[in-house]
Amino acid sequence: MQLEENERLTRIGPKTPAGEWMRRYWQPAALVDELPDERPIKEVRLLGENLVVYRDDLGRYGLVGKHCPHRGADLSFGRLEDCGLRCPFHGWLFGIDGKCLEQPAEPADSNYHTHIHLTSYPCEVRNGIVFAYMGPETPPAFPNFDCFAAPDEFTFAFKGFIDCNWLQALEVGIDPAHASFLHRFFEDEDPAESYGKQFRDKAADTDIPMTRVLREHYCPEILTETTDSGMRLISLRKIDDEKMHVRVTNQVFPHGIVIPMSNEMTITQWHVPVDDYRCYWYAIFTSFGDPVDKNQMRKQRLELYTLPDYKPRVNKSNDYGFEVEEQQTETYTGMGKDINVHDQWAVESLGAIQDRTQEHLGKTDVAIAAYRNLLRKAINDVEGGRAPLMVVPENEAAKIKGPVAIDAIGPAGEWEACWKERDIERRRKSTWAKDHI
Repeated sequence: MQLEENERLTRIGPKTPAGEWMRRYWQPAALVDELPDERPIKEVRLLGENLVVYRDDLGRYGLVGKHCPHRGADLSFGRLEDCGLRCPFHGWLFGIDGKCLEQPAEPADSNYHTHIHLTSYPCEVRNGIVFAYMGPETPPAFPNFDCFAAPDEFTFAFKGFIDCNWLQALEVGIDPAHASFLHRFFEDEDPAESYGKQFRDKAADTDIPMTRVLREHYCPEILTETTDSGMRLISLRKIDDEKMHVRVTNQVFPHGIVIPMSNEMTITQWHVPVDDYRCYWYAIFTSFGDPVDKNQMRKQRLELYTLPDYKPRVNKSNDYGFEVEEQQTETYTGMGKDINVHDQWAVESLGAIQDRTQEHLGKTDVAIAAYRNLLRKAINDVEGGRAPLMVVPENEAAKIKGPVAIDAIGPAGEWEACWKERDIERRRKSTWAKDHI
C-alpha cells in the first residue's frame, strides 16, 4: 500500500475522505451508563471533534459543540435546565438542536439569539448506547440487527479505550487466523465458568472446548463474501476426515464486527475513532438464550477497565502484564487470559497509525484485503455523490437482519448447511429472535 492511500483510509477528521464517508453513518457517542441521573452530561471527542453529550429535562439526548459560540467557554460544565444546556459564563441557553434559546444578559427586546447556532448532531439510543449522526442531510435508518431488535434485558453495552488508529483496531476483528495464536491457551478452562468470556465455551454442541479447537487447528481456510451490511467471513477448521468446525463472523459498515462470544451470545462491536490516533470499541452483547446477567458482565469488565475513561488497567505502561514464565507454560502471549489485552497489544504495537507500506499480506489476510477494497469503494462513492454501502432508506434497512455470528461443527461435506441450520435452531428456541430468521 502506498503512503498516500494509507493516509486516505485512516484519517477521519472533518473534510478528509474517510471522515466524510464515516459521517454518513450513526456513530456510538457514549454509553447511557456514562450519563447518570444526577448529572447526565459528558465531554466526548468523536471523529476528531470536541463535543458534549447530554440528556435534557425531557429525557432527550443531544450532542453539541464543546465551546459556547459566545466566548468559547467549556459547555461540559454547563447547567442542565429549562430543557436545554446553559453556559455558566453568561447564561446563554441552547437546545438539543443547537438553537440558542435565551441570552439573559442581552436587552429584553433583542433577537440576537435567533442568529446563533451551536454545532449539534441528532442522537438516538439503542440498547444502552447513545448513537449520533454527524453527516449531512437526513440520517440513514438503523439496520434491523439482532443487537437492536433484542429487548433490553437480553443485551449489555460496554466500551473500552484503544490507543491507536481505528482501522488497525478493526482489522484484528476480521482476522480469523490470529485467534489460534494470539489467543492460544495451553490448558483448557472449565466451560461451566465461561459466562461473559470469549472463546471459553464448548464448541457448538460438543464437549470440545473452543480453546482446544483454536489451539489444535491453527490453519483455517478463510472465505469471504460481500453482504448487504458489509462482509461475511467463514473460517473452516477440519477436525478430522468427517467433521468440520465452521465459525461465521461479520464485518458491518462502517467499522463494526459481529462475532460469536459463546453458543448463546454474540458481540456487535464498533471501532469508533476519537481522532486519527485513538479509538474506543463499543459493544452490545446479545443473548439468544436467557436474559443477560448485566451485573456480572459489568463487574467482570470493571475489574479490567477504569472509569470514567474506560481505559484498560493492563496496558502498554505495564507491558500488558507480560510474564516470561506464563508465555512458556500458560498462554501464547504471556499477557494473561483477557483476550482484549492480547488484541490491545497487537494493534497498539503497530504504532499510532500503522505504516502499511511495510506490511506483507498472506493468504489468511483475505478478509483484510477484501475490507480495504470495500472501504476504497465506499469512500469513492461518497466523493462521487453516491450512497455508500448500508446507507439505505427505512424500508430497505428493515430487511438487513442478523448478521449471523455462530460456531458449528458438522459433516465436512455439509458445513454450509450446518451453520445455517444451527442458527435457525438457536433463533427458534429464543424468546425474542423467532421473527429474525
